[in-house]
Amino acid sequence: MIPVLAELKAVLDRDPRTYEVILVNDGSSDGTLNQLKAVGSTWPAARIINLVQNAGQGAALFTGIKKALGRNVILLDGDGQNDPGDIAEALRLLGRYEFVVGHRVHRHDDLQRRLMSQFANHIRRIFTNDGVSDTGCGLKGFRREVSDAFIPMQTLYSFMPALAKAARFSIAEFPVNHRPRRSGVAKYNLRVFLWRPAVDLLGVCWFSRRRSRRVAAEEVAMAPAEEVSK
Repeated sequence: MIPVLAELKAVLDRDPRTYEVILVNDGSSDGTLNQLKAVGSTWPAARIINLVQNAGQGAALFTGIKKALGRNVILLDGDGQNDPGDIAEALRLLGRYEFVVGHRVHRHDDLQRRLMSQFANHIRRIFTNDGVSDTGCGLKGFRREVSDAFIPMQTLYSFMPALAKAARFSIAEFPVNHRPRRSGVAKYNLRVFLWRPAVDLLGVCWFSRRRSRRVAAEEVAMAPAEEVSK
C-alpha cells in the first residue's frame, strides 16, 4: 500500500466511527491509478475517482468534495506532508465549528516557498479578512453543508476559508504537524503563488461580497417580525 495511505488507514481504523476515503487521481499517467486500484481492492472504505485529464488541484478537490457522503469532510494532501494523526483534532473541533484549517507551525519547506507563502497569505488576509494565517495547509475539515459555499476554481484550497466566512460559517485554525515531502514534486512557482491566486482573489472578493449581502438579507427575512422592527 502507498505509505501515506497505509498510515491513514491505521489512524482511521483506530476510530470507532465509520468512514469513507475518497482518492482522487488527477489525470496522473505515472502509474498512480493502478496503485490506487490496488489499495481499493483491499480497503472497502476507499473510493477512487479518476480524472481522465489533469485538471489541477482545485478541480480535484472540488470533485472529491462533491462526491463525499459523510457528515464531516476532511481534506488531506497525498504527498505525506500532512500528518493523519491530526485528523482527530480536526474532528473534535468540528463539534464546535463548521470549518477548521490546520496551521503549519514548523514548516518543512525551503526558504523560497515559505517566503512566497507568507507573502500570499498576507495579501489574501488583507482583502478577504478570513482570519486564517495559513490557508495553504492541506489539512482542512468542514461539515457537509459548508461544501455548498465552495465554487470551482483553480486555487480553491487558498480561498476555502474566505468562501466559508462569506456564507456565515464559523471558522477555527489549529496547529498541525508538518513533515518533509515523501512523494511527488512541488509544482508551485511564482506564477502559481502570485499571479494565479491574484486573479482568483478578485473573483472571490466579488463573489464573497455578493454572498454576504444575500445571506444577510435572508437572515433579516427569516427573523421574527418584532426582532426585525428593532
